[in-house]
Amino acid sequence: MRRRGKILSEADLALWRQVARSVKPLAGRALPEEPDPPLPAAPATDAATPVLVMAAKLTVARPAQPPLAPLERRLRTQLRRGTQSVEAVIDLHGLRQDEAHAALRGFLRREQARGTKLVLVVTGKGAAGDALFGEERGVLRRSVPHWLRLPDLRPLVVGFEEAEQRHGGAGALYIRLRRSREREP
Repeated sequence: MRRRGKILSEADLALWRQVARSVKPLAGRALPEEPDPPLPAAPATDAATPVLVMAAKLTVARPAQPPLAPLERRLRTQLRRGTQSVEAVIDLHGLRQDEAHAALRGFLRREQARGTKLVLVVTGKGAAGDALFGEERGVLRRSVPHWLRLPDLRPLVVGFEEAEQRHGGAGALYIRLRRSREREP
């Protein structure tokens, strides 16, 4: 069976059969038909014809990260009232995107290793001259939430949310960090 240009291997078909045996169809529905078997291997050629052999690349599927979670209402209230404070702050004002991304990555890793739970990242709102023809202001303001969802930072972050006005409002983010898996000596 070709699915989006891919041919299923024998291992894929074996997995399909195993899953299909364990599934009970909904009332009035039938199980989907079994995919076509894989195509036979190419016929052997004589030694005079060059043959390109490509090694099969096996990929190990990692479990998907849980979805990012907003701050709990209780924590949000404590931050607003000033009974809870952020444990560390980084200000990315004046940095280029590549510099800001590297600084953010290093900061989050360092703070996670220290056991920090809540940090504040100041991106700024962007200068009025930054916006062109209706674009949103602030490159870092737009980029940091995107970076926090990428695979290099996603294992560090539980969730993030726009900061309270007293901490920078729309120009800053609260970020909750995951606990570090390694224990410090």
